[in-house]
Amino acid sequence: MPAVMQAQVDDIIDGHPSTLALNAINLLVALCIITFNHGLQLRTLVWLALALSILVLRRISVNYLRGRIIVAQKPKSALFIMSLGAAASGFCWAALPFLIDDFAPLADDAALIILLGGLAAGSVVKQIGYTPLALVFSIPILCSIIFSLVRIGEWPEYLLAGCLMMLIYVFVRRSLWTERMFVSNQLARLEATALADSLTRANNDILRQNTRLEALANRDTLTGLANRMFFNGHLSGDIARAVVVNEQVVLLIIDVDRFKSINDTLGHSAGDTLLCDIGNRLRDTITDGSLIARLGGDEFAVVVTGERAMERARNHANRLLLASRAAIRCGATNSVIGLSIGLAAYPDHGANAEELLACADMALYDAKRLGRRQMREFNPDLKRDAERQRIIEQDLEKAIESGAVTAWFQPQINLATRDIAGFEALVRWQHPQLGFVSPPEIVNAAGVVHLSDRLTARIAADVCLLSKRLPELGIKGVTVALNVSPREFALYSVADMLERVTGEHGVDPSLIEIEITEEAILDPEIAGEQLKRLETAGYKLAVDDFGMGHSSLAYLISLKIDRLKIDRSFAQDVARFETNQKLISALVSLGESLSLDIIIEGVETAEDAAILARLGCTTAQGYLFARPMPVKQLEDWITEHQNKTPLKRKASHLSVAGP
Repeated sequence: MPAVMQAQVDDIIDGHPSTLALNAINLLVALCIITFNHGLQLRTLVWLALALSILVLRRISVNYLRGRIIVAQKPKSALFIMSLGAAASGFCWAALPFLIDDFAPLADDAALIILLGGLAAGSVVKQIGYTPLALVFSIPILCSIIFSLVRIGEWPEYLLAGCLMMLIYVFVRRSLWTERMFVSNQLARLEATALADSLTRANNDILRQNTRLEALANRDTLTGLANRMFFNGHLSGDIARAVVVNEQVVLLIIDVDRFKSINDTLGHSAGDTLLCDIGNRLRDTITDGSLIARLGGDEFAVVVTGERAMERARNHANRLLLASRAAIRCGATNSVIGLSIGLAAYPDHGANAEELLACADMALYDAKRLGRRQMREFNPDLKRDAERQRIIEQDLEKAIESGAVTAWFQPQINLATRDIAGFEALVRWQHPQLGFVSPPEIVNAAGVVHLSDRLTARIAADVCLLSKRLPELGIKGVTVALNVSPREFALYSVADMLERVTGEHGVDPSLIEIEITEEAILDPEIAGEQLKRLETAGYKLAVDDFGMGHSSLAYLISLKIDRLKIDRSFAQDVARFETNQKLISALVSLGESLSLDIIIEGVETAEDAAILARLGCTTAQGYLFARPMPVKQLEDWITEHQNKTPLKRKASHLSVAGP
């Protein structure tokens, strides 16, 4: 195995300098012993020179093997060359007994025998990694000693020669055993190294996988920005640090205006392209190291910390709003997107990450409510409004069931006779904690918590009760108007609900007027069929806030609308504004041409009422006549009004008949 051979070569080379040095020392010792016993001889000096030359050549060969990288590339060749060097030294030592005249191994030259034996034994003991090198050095020496003993021919020499032969056998066995142990150890080391390398590679692979998993766990795969999980941890950490160093953490929540319409019209791939482009714009705009994250969908966030955090956050928001004016390529078209931004800061607005995020969301919704494409900073009023809305939504169902949400009624008056021409039902709720809850708040909350049908049914029931009570109060044939939000036609069947409620109370549908705003008429897909059903069932239909929308005359005719209610904005100060008078006159003319009754809302002064009557308005309602009131108070008002009306008619008649 090349790796084992390489280890053997390395083992030999590591001990090579000391081996050569010991050989050189032993050569000098041998020369001293020979000179002392036999005197200085020329052939001994030649032998010494040859032996030293062999040592030098061995040293040169090792350097050559290293320099030519043969040691690393061809370990087998290196072992062969070094074994030749060892064999040369071994035969040189083996020749020594034959160069000495009258060599006496057990007498005068016993010291040389001991030296030679020690060299052979030392070679076997020292060179345990590669047996051939030790044996080619030691066996020639031992054989030379044996031959020197045998040629004397005496039994002590024979005995010693036999012992040496046994020693050779032991050397060979021991060398082979030690080599096997060396090889086994090297193999074990190599296996351990390979295992360690494998574990290292596996560990590196795991680390790389962990790095990739961490990136996947912390990064949004579409935009490459931080994702919501990383954002949550980072925001909490920034606030924890801000507590210690007493600094601000400012959060920007960014929402793409009308992103759903882009997805619906251009496709999700165009939407993804848009989100990626917005992510790039965020990176290009915010370059101060602030965290930029995509929270999901079309919502992004920026966390600003450090010095002047609030100032920098405002600058980021303004620059983002400016950058959003540039068109983005979405599919085959260019689209200009709008951004709405909410800002909140720790510790001014929230004490922790959850509160700060909630405050930034409130500011964002405020930006959208006020027209989008702007940045709004959180203020405590938003939180109070949100808490108020939460309480309204939470308590609305119970209030509907208990009757706390009820209908108040505002009379409608004939401007010529001052007779009662009808009533309009208006939702009212006096909350035990919040006080008066406005109708828009009630209607919006009902839509959020999916109670629109139950709310309208509750008011419709009050309308039916009043309609049945009116004949007892001396009022017959007038309608009671019920407002229906345009959104309700898409949420449930208004026609089915009204049929059920009027059926339960036994009320003639012709005495109930359904007031709808113009936008409902404009969507035949949603409202058209239900309005046709209401018309067929006999309900009166009125268009509320007429003049503020874009009604189609064709629909007004096809649906057989009975009444138009002119919006209150036209009635305000109509006596002083000629423009309003002209608009009302035009609307009255339109109503007359379509055979529609006209009623105007928001009449507050007698002067305005007189002008409106002159312009052709027949019916009006407003604070001039009566405010909305509960049923009990309304009954008292009706009685009082009925008693006054004859006097008013008489005064009106005298005024007309006078000079």
